[in-house]
Amino acid sequence: MASSIKDTATFFAAGSVKQFEHVLSLYPEALRLKAERKKKKPEELIKLDNWYQNDLPKKIKSRGKDAHLNHEELVQLMKWKQARGKFYPQLNYLVKVNTPRAVMAETKKAFRKLPNLEQAITALSNLKGVGITMASALLAAAAPEMAPFMADECLMAIPEIEGIDYTTKEYMNFVSHIQNAAQRLNKELEKAGNANGTWSPHQVELALWTHYVASEYQPELLDSIPNGTSPPHSNGNEEPHEENSNATSVDVHDVSDESSLDANGKVTESSSVAATDENTNTSLPDPEDLSPLVVNNNQDDDGTTAEPTAVNENDDESSSSEPPSKKAKPDEPVK
Repeated sequence: MASSIKDTATFFAAGSVKQFEHVLSLYPEALRLKAERKKKKPEELIKLDNWYQNDLPKKIKSRGKDAHLNHEELVQLMKWKQARGKFYPQLNYLVKVNTPRAVMAETKKAFRKLPNLEQAITALSNLKGVGITMASALLAAAAPEMAPFMADECLMAIPEIEGIDYTTKEYMNFVSHIQNAAQRLNKELEKAGNANGTWSPHQVELALWTHYVASEYQPELLDSIPNGTSPPHSNGNEEPHEENSNATSVDVHDVSDESSLDANGKVTESSSVAATDENTNTSLPDPEDLSPLVVNNNQDDDGTTAEPTAVNENDDESSSSEPPSKKAKPDEPVK
């Protein structure tokens, strides 16, 4: 018997275009649900997300062949990433350490490496405080047609990804699954004679994130998903539904964490370091955790510099419970 489309894994593997369109239209509601559980002022995350999904991509695109990020945009991007995912005040300090010249040079170099995502990730990792997940956020804004953001929620929603491992190899594995889903949806559009509609990896990732968050915080939101699923693109073992589908289409541009950092603030792709997620008491590996790093500078969430304090791996914004659906891979113990 086919699983319910309210199951995120089933939705990802067999959801139809209409169902993906409908779930994507729920993104603002899912974002607010996430914001209300993570932030004392949820409007802050919503405002940052609007900047990331809409304003930043336009700014990057307007620079044409000279596409890059400036220092202020990189700092703002880190604020968005931490507001939406795990929060580490030290990272706000680290990204600010990068010089404006370095930010422009490395992001320009990374964009020129596209469509080679691996080389682009490598170039971005030369910046302090920028790991695989942060780099994927930057690439998703610059090239949503090829790069999805590596959100924890999406990693946990894909059955083939057994654990959360923040490495370039794992990101490319994640990209492969997302791109396959995008191709499946676009083939469905082609068969329906819709040559104008195109699903990008970033849109697929956004829809997957929305479904996962809604199922965690307010499952009744998913009651409105129209009936009807399409056959899975992968191996066809899943049993598709046979009902007809109907939903309102939307046009949305786009929506952790990585490997450990060395003493210079650079991200390495060795073993991950245990980190505490903002919404759970369960340890997850996050390469951007700075517990092994001798950097004691702290940064307030509003971007202002605070007095230097000792690094605390439990500096989270929320203590609400959100149990992860997957086990993290073994990593180094927090020191």
